[in-house]
Amino acid sequence: MTCLFCSGDTAVVNSRLQKRENNVWRRRQCKDCEAIFTTIEKADLSYSIRVASDHDNKALSPFIRAKLQISIYKCCKHLKEPEIVSDELTNTVISQLTQDKNAVIQKGTIASVTYDVLDKFNKPAAVQYKAFHSTLF
Repeated sequence: MTCLFCSGDTAVVNSRLQKRENNVWRRRQCKDCEAIFTTIEKADLSYSIRVASDHDNKALSPFIRAKLQISIYKCCKHLKEPEIVSDELTNTVISQLTQDKNAVIQKGTIASVTYDVLDKFNKPAAVQYKAFHSTLF
C-alpha cells in the first residue's frame, strides 16, 4: 500500500484480525516519510458472494450489503439509534452467512438468518421483517 501523505511504500508494523467484524486492522508506517496510519481491510462481498433466487439457481446477482442493511434499518426504525443498530445487525448477519464458506447463497437463507438475528435482538423488528419478506419464508 502507498502512504497517504507522500505516496511512498509502506510496511505493516502491527496487524490484528477482528473476528466480530470480519476484517483486519493494520498499523502501517511509511518507509520514506515515516508517517504512521491505520487501515482496516475487509472483503468486498459483492465479488465474493452471489445471491441465487430460490426458484432459479441460474439467475445469480451480487451480494449487496446496503440492501441487507436497508431492510434491517426499516424494521429497526422504532429503536433509539436505528442507523447504528442496523449496521451492527448487518455485520452479525453477514458473519453468520459467511461461516458456511459458500460462494452462492439462496435469498431464503439470507432472509432466514436475518430473521433469526432480529428475533434474538428485538421481537417486533423480527415480526416486521418477516411481514416485509413473507414470500421468502
